[in-house]
Amino acid sequence: MLWIFWLVFAYFLGSLPFGLFVAKISCGIDPRQEGSKNTGATNVARLCGFGYGVAALVLDLAKGFIPVIMASSYSQNWLFLSLVTVAAILGHVYSIFLDMKGGKAVATTIGAFLALAPSATIWAVIFCVAVIILSGYVSMGSLTLAVTLPVLCLITANIGAVPVAVFITMLLFWTHRENIKRLARGEEISWKKK
Repeated sequence: MLWIFWLVFAYFLGSLPFGLFVAKISCGIDPRQEGSKNTGATNVARLCGFGYGVAALVLDLAKGFIPVIMASSYSQNWLFLSLVTVAAILGHVYSIFLDMKGGKAVATTIGAFLALAPSATIWAVIFCVAVIILSGYVSMGSLTLAVTLPVLCLITANIGAVPVAVFITMLLFWTHRENIKRLARGEEISWKKK
């Protein structure tokens, strides 16, 4: 029963659409209707400004980090922590507050894995940021994070986190499927272009 409580808590927290809240409160815009039509930090930054994008990013990180770090104080069972991680991330992708729609879950994934496998996550974020800077595409950096995360979990001896990292890699590729198509067509939005 306690496992169920933690999974429901993680999913509920993950479902909170902070990007939507920040955009509506700060600049009166619904990010689901503007820009990339996504509630993520990148779209909020484009629509409302860099500072508001950072605020959305921090909140989305927190809603992944908090349930996993709290759950780890209850149990160190890898299956349990993996399920809590998945619940928080799925909450972001399939939010009960957004008619089972949501964001692409990169920030929430980073937050959850910072609690689950911190060293692997920090390195994955470094690779992600490097690719964003070099390529100009946030989506390409996000996909780099997705690919490197399970490998880095393995390299840093976080073996228990590898299966959930592989699952999340597949999920992130699914949530970025439209970005992948735009990248293939050369139509993806670059942060380097005004």
